[in-house]
Amino acid sequence: MANEAILPRATSAPSRPTALLRTVRNPWLIATLAALAVVLAWNASGTAPPAFAHLWRWMPALLRGLSVNIEISVLAVAIGTGVGLVVGALSLSPRHGIRVVMRCYVQAFRNAPILVLIYFTTYVFPFEVHLVSWTFPFPDSIKVVLGLALPTSANVAEIFRGAIQSIPSAQWEAAQSLAMRRSQIFRWVVLPQCARRMLPPWMNLYASITMSTSLASLVGVHDVVDTAQIASNTVARTDFTILVYFTLLVLFFAYCYPIARATRALERRHERH
Repeated sequence: MANEAILPRATSAPSRPTALLRTVRNPWLIATLAALAVVLAWNASGTAPPAFAHLWRWMPALLRGLSVNIEISVLAVAIGTGVGLVVGALSLSPRHGIRVVMRCYVQAFRNAPILVLIYFTTYVFPFEVHLVSWTFPFPDSIKVVLGLALPTSANVAEIFRGAIQSIPSAQWEAAQSLAMRRSQIFRWVVLPQCARRMLPPWMNLYASITMSTSLASLVGVHDVVDTAQIASNTVARTDFTILVYFTLLVLFFAYCYPIARATRALERRHERH
Protein backbone atom coordinates (compact mmCIF):
# COMPACT_ATOMS: atom_id res chain seq x y z
CA MET A 1 0.00 0.00 0.00
CA ALA A 2 2.89 2.33 0.77
CA ASN A 3 4.35 1.74 -2.68
CA GLU A 4 1.01 2.51 -4.27
CA ALA A 5 0.77 5.75 -2.33
CA ILE A 6 3.93 7.16 -3.85
CA LEU A 7 3.04 6.22 -7.44
CA PRO A 8 2.11 9.25 -9.56
CA ARG A 9 -1.48 9.48 -10.62
CA ALA A 10 -2.31 9.27 -14.30
CA THR A 11 -3.69 12.46 -15.69
CA SER A 12 -5.71 13.14 -18.80
CA ALA A 13 -3.69 16.23 -19.71
CA PRO A 14 -1.97 15.93 -23.10
CA SER A 15 1.77 15.52 -23.17
CA ARG A 16 3.97 18.49 -23.99
CA PRO A 17 4.92 17.24 -27.51
CA THR A 18 1.24 16.65 -28.33
CA ALA A 19 0.25 20.10 -27.12
CA LEU A 20 3.12 21.64 -29.07
CA LEU A 21 2.07 19.78 -32.22
CA ARG A 22 -1.49 21.06 -31.89
CA THR A 23 -0.18 24.60 -31.48
CA VAL A 24 2.04 24.33 -34.55
CA ARG A 25 -0.82 22.94 -36.63
CA ASN A 26 -3.12 25.83 -35.68
CA PRO A 27 -3.88 27.60 -38.99
CA TRP A 28 -4.45 30.95 -37.28
CA LEU A 29 -0.95 30.76 -35.76
CA ILE A 30 0.52 29.96 -39.16
CA ALA A 31 -1.30 32.87 -40.78
CA THR A 32 -0.19 35.23 -38.00
CA LEU A 33 3.45 34.16 -38.33
CA ALA A 34 3.29 34.60 -42.10
CA ALA A 35 1.85 38.10 -41.72
CA LEU A 36 4.50 38.92 -39.14
CA ALA A 37 7.24 37.74 -41.48
CA VAL A 38 5.90 39.98 -44.24
CA VAL A 39 5.80 42.99 -41.90
CA LEU A 40 9.37 42.35 -40.71
CA ALA A 41 10.62 42.02 -44.28
CA TRP A 42 8.78 45.23 -45.16
CA ASN A 43 10.38 47.13 -42.28
CA ALA A 44 13.84 45.70 -42.99
CA SER A 45 13.81 46.85 -46.59
CA GLY A 46 12.39 50.27 -45.70
CA THR A 47 10.03 50.21 -48.69
CA ALA A 48 7.16 47.96 -49.62
CA PRO A 49 7.86 45.33 -52.31
CA PRO A 50 6.10 46.30 -55.55
CA ALA A 51 3.71 43.35 -55.41
CA PHE A 52 2.58 44.23 -51.89
CA ALA A 53 2.24 47.90 -52.79
CA HIS A 54 -0.09 46.97 -55.66
CA LEU A 55 -2.01 44.57 -53.41
CA TRP A 56 -2.54 47.34 -50.85
CA ARG A 57 -4.12 49.54 -53.54
CA TRP A 58 -6.34 46.73 -54.82
CA MET A 59 -7.40 45.40 -51.40
CA PRO A 60 -10.55 47.62 -51.06
CA ALA A 61 -11.77 46.36 -54.44
CA LEU A 62 -11.07 42.76 -53.43
CA LEU A 63 -13.04 43.21 -50.21
CA ARG A 64 -15.96 44.72 -52.14
CA GLY A 65 -15.85 41.73 -54.45
CA LEU A 66 -15.85 39.36 -51.47
CA SER A 67 -18.97 41.10 -50.17
CA VAL A 68 -20.68 40.18 -53.45
CA ASN A 69 -19.77 36.52 -52.91
CA ILE A 70 -21.12 36.64 -49.37
CA GLU A 71 -24.38 38.26 -50.51
CA ILE A 72 -24.83 35.57 -53.17
CA SER A 73 -24.18 32.78 -50.66
CA VAL A 74 -26.58 34.22 -48.06
CA LEU A 75 -29.39 34.66 -50.60
CA ALA A 76 -28.82 31.22 -52.14
CA VAL A 77 -28.82 29.46 -48.78
CA ALA A 78 -31.87 31.42 -47.58
CA ILE A 79 -33.90 30.52 -50.69
CA GLY A 80 -32.57 26.96 -50.76
CA THR A 81 -33.36 26.42 -47.08
CA GLY A 82 -36.96 27.59 -47.49
CA VAL A 83 -37.54 25.37 -50.52
CA GLY A 84 -35.62 22.47 -49.00
CA LEU A 85 -37.75 22.40 -45.86
CA VAL A 86 -40.88 22.13 -47.98
CA VAL A 87 -39.37 19.43 -50.20
CA GLY A 88 -38.08 17.52 -47.17
CA ALA A 89 -41.50 17.57 -45.54
CA LEU A 90 -43.22 16.45 -48.75
CA SER A 91 -40.71 13.61 -49.17
CA LEU A 92 -42.29 12.07 -46.05
CA SER A 93 -45.82 12.44 -47.38
CA PRO A 94 -48.08 9.38 -47.05
CA ARG A 95 -48.84 9.68 -50.76
CA HIS A 96 -46.48 7.59 -52.83
CA GLY A 97 -46.58 9.83 -55.91
CA ILE A 98 -45.51 12.92 -53.98
CA ARG A 99 -42.66 11.00 -52.34
CA VAL A 100 -41.39 9.80 -55.73
CA VAL A 101 -41.46 13.30 -57.26
CA MET A 102 -39.66 14.85 -54.28
CA ARG A 103 -37.10 12.05 -54.25
CA CYS A 104 -36.36 12.61 -57.94
CA TYR A 105 -35.96 16.35 -57.27
CA VAL A 106 -33.47 15.70 -54.46
CA GLN A 107 -31.43 13.16 -56.39
CA ALA A 108 -31.34 15.31 -59.53
CA PHE A 109 -30.02 18.47 -57.91
CA ARG A 110 -27.82 16.82 -55.28
CA ASN A 111 -25.85 15.00 -57.95
CA ALA A 112 -25.71 17.74 -60.59
CA PRO A 113 -22.43 19.70 -60.89
CA ILE A 114 -22.80 23.19 -59.48
CA LEU A 115 -21.07 24.77 -62.47
CA VAL A 116 -23.58 23.13 -64.81
CA LEU A 117 -26.48 24.45 -62.72
CA ILE A 118 -25.01 27.96 -62.79
CA TYR A 119 -24.70 27.85 -66.59
CA PHE A 120 -28.20 26.36 -66.77
CA THR A 121 -29.84 29.18 -64.81
CA THR A 122 -27.72 31.82 -66.56
CA TYR A 123 -28.70 30.89 -70.10
CA VAL A 124 -32.18 29.43 -69.57
CA PHE A 125 -33.64 32.42 -67.74
CA PRO A 126 -34.08 35.59 -69.82
CA PHE A 127 -31.91 38.67 -69.44
CA GLU A 128 -35.01 40.82 -69.07
CA VAL A 129 -38.48 40.21 -67.67
CA HIS A 130 -41.40 41.91 -69.41
CA LEU A 131 -44.43 42.62 -67.24
CA VAL A 132 -47.28 44.44 -68.98
CA SER A 133 -45.59 47.66 -70.16
CA TRP A 134 -42.58 47.48 -67.83
CA THR A 135 -39.28 45.78 -68.42
CA PHE A 136 -37.14 44.62 -65.52
CA PRO A 137 -33.54 43.44 -65.83
CA PHE A 138 -32.67 39.94 -64.67
CA PRO A 139 -29.04 40.31 -63.55
CA ASP A 140 -26.54 37.49 -63.70
CA SER A 141 -25.99 37.64 -59.95
CA ILE A 142 -29.63 36.65 -59.33
CA LYS A 143 -29.27 33.79 -61.82
CA VAL A 144 -26.22 32.56 -59.92
CA VAL A 145 -28.23 32.76 -56.69
CA LEU A 146 -30.89 30.54 -58.25
CA GLY A 147 -28.24 28.18 -59.61
CA LEU A 148 -26.78 27.73 -56.13
CA ALA A 149 -30.19 27.60 -54.45
CA LEU A 150 -31.11 24.44 -56.40
CA PRO A 151 -28.43 22.14 -54.90
CA THR A 152 -28.88 23.89 -51.55
CA SER A 153 -32.58 23.04 -51.47
CA ALA A 154 -31.88 19.41 -52.38
CA ASN A 155 -29.27 19.05 -49.64
CA VAL A 156 -31.43 20.81 -47.04
CA ALA A 157 -34.34 18.52 -47.95
CA GLU A 158 -32.15 15.48 -47.35
CA ILE A 159 -30.82 16.92 -44.07
CA PHE A 160 -34.37 17.68 -42.91
CA ARG A 161 -35.67 14.26 -43.87
CA GLY A 162 -32.81 12.53 -42.08
CA ALA A 163 -33.33 14.67 -38.96
CA ILE A 164 -37.03 13.78 -38.81
CA GLN A 165 -36.38 10.08 -39.30
CA SER A 166 -33.73 10.14 -36.56
CA ILE A 167 -36.36 11.04 -33.94
CA PRO A 168 -37.19 7.85 -32.01
CA SER A 169 -40.63 6.43 -32.74
CA ALA A 170 -41.29 6.24 -29.00
CA GLN A 171 -41.58 10.02 -28.91
CA TRP A 172 -44.24 9.95 -31.60
CA GLU A 173 -46.16 7.28 -29.71
CA ALA A 174 -45.86 9.17 -26.41
CA ALA A 175 -47.15 12.35 -28.01
CA GLN A 176 -50.05 10.50 -29.64
CA SER A 177 -50.96 8.97 -26.27
CA LEU A 178 -51.40 12.55 -25.02
CA ALA A 179 -54.01 13.13 -27.73
CA MET A 180 -51.74 15.49 -29.69
CA ARG A 181 -52.48 15.98 -33.36
CA ARG A 182 -49.84 15.31 -36.02
CA SER A 183 -49.27 19.04 -36.60
CA GLN A 184 -48.80 19.58 -32.86
CA ILE A 185 -46.31 16.73 -32.66
CA PHE A 186 -44.32 18.27 -35.49
CA ARG A 187 -44.41 21.74 -33.95
CA TRP A 188 -43.73 20.99 -30.29
CA VAL A 189 -41.85 17.69 -30.28
CA VAL A 190 -40.13 16.96 -33.58
CA LEU A 191 -39.10 20.33 -35.03
CA PRO A 192 -37.19 21.61 -31.96
CA GLN A 193 -35.06 18.47 -31.98
CA CYS A 194 -34.63 18.59 -35.76
CA ALA A 195 -33.36 22.17 -35.62
CA ARG A 196 -30.60 21.17 -33.22
CA ARG A 197 -29.60 18.17 -35.33
CA MET A 198 -29.77 20.06 -38.62
CA LEU A 199 -27.63 23.02 -37.59
CA PRO A 200 -24.12 21.47 -37.95
CA PRO A 201 -24.66 20.00 -41.45
CA TRP A 202 -26.50 23.16 -42.50
CA MET A 203 -23.50 25.27 -41.48
CA ASN A 204 -21.20 22.95 -43.43
CA LEU A 205 -23.48 23.35 -46.43
CA TYR A 206 -23.33 27.14 -46.14
CA ALA A 207 -19.53 27.10 -46.09
CA SER A 208 -19.53 24.85 -49.18
CA ILE A 209 -21.94 27.14 -51.05
CA THR A 210 -19.84 30.17 -50.10
CA MET A 211 -16.78 28.58 -51.68
CA SER A 212 -18.83 27.67 -54.75
CA THR A 213 -19.66 31.34 -55.32
CA SER A 214 -16.15 31.66 -56.80
CA LEU A 215 -17.69 30.15 -59.96
CA ALA A 216 -19.88 33.23 -60.41
CA SER A 217 -17.12 35.08 -62.26
CA LEU A 218 -17.40 32.55 -65.12
CA VAL A 219 -20.80 33.98 -66.09
CA GLY A 220 -19.88 37.64 -65.79
CA VAL A 221 -20.57 38.45 -62.14
CA HIS A 222 -18.14 41.04 -60.78
CA ASP A 223 -17.13 39.17 -57.64
CA VAL A 224 -13.81 38.80 -55.83
CA VAL A 225 -12.40 36.35 -58.40
CA ASP A 226 -13.28 38.64 -61.28
CA THR A 227 -11.72 41.57 -59.38
CA ALA A 228 -8.54 39.57 -58.85
CA GLN A 229 -8.38 38.73 -62.56
CA ILE A 230 -8.80 42.40 -63.50
CA ALA A 231 -6.12 43.37 -60.99
CA SER A 232 -3.74 40.75 -62.35
CA ASN A 233 -4.24 41.88 -65.96
CA THR A 234 -3.87 45.54 -65.00
CA VAL A 235 -0.66 45.21 -62.99
CA ALA A 236 0.78 42.53 -65.30
CA ARG A 237 3.39 41.22 -62.85
CA THR A 238 3.91 37.54 -62.16
CA ASP A 239 4.71 38.09 -58.47
CA PHE A 240 1.55 40.18 -58.04
CA THR A 241 -0.57 37.55 -59.80
CA ILE A 242 0.69 34.89 -57.40
CA LEU A 243 0.14 37.19 -54.43
CA VAL A 244 -3.37 38.29 -55.38
CA TYR A 245 -4.64 34.72 -55.86
CA PHE A 246 -2.97 33.68 -52.61
CA THR A 247 -4.87 36.57 -51.02
CA LEU A 248 -8.11 35.09 -52.37
CA LEU A 249 -7.29 31.84 -50.59
CA VAL A 250 -6.67 33.75 -47.37
CA LEU A 251 -9.94 35.72 -47.67
CA PHE A 252 -12.07 32.63 -48.26
CA PHE A 253 -10.23 30.78 -45.50
CA ALA A 254 -10.71 33.65 -43.04
CA TYR A 255 -14.47 33.62 -43.74
CA CYS A 256 -15.13 29.86 -43.89
CA TYR A 257 -12.75 28.52 -41.25
CA PRO A 258 -14.62 30.03 -38.25
CA ILE A 259 -17.80 28.43 -39.62
CA ALA A 260 -16.05 25.06 -39.74
CA ARG A 261 -14.79 25.50 -36.16
CA ALA A 262 -18.26 26.45 -34.93
CA THR A 263 -19.71 23.42 -36.72
CA ARG A 264 -17.26 21.08 -34.98
CA ALA A 265 -18.07 22.66 -31.62
CA LEU A 266 -21.80 22.13 -32.19
CA GLU A 267 -21.20 18.51 -33.22
CA ARG A 268 -19.22 17.82 -30.05
CA ARG A 269 -21.92 19.48 -27.98
CA HIS A 270 -24.59 17.38 -29.68
CA GLU A 271 -22.60 14.19 -28.99
CA ARG A 272 -22.40 15.03 -25.28
CA HIS A 273 -26.15 15.49 -25.11
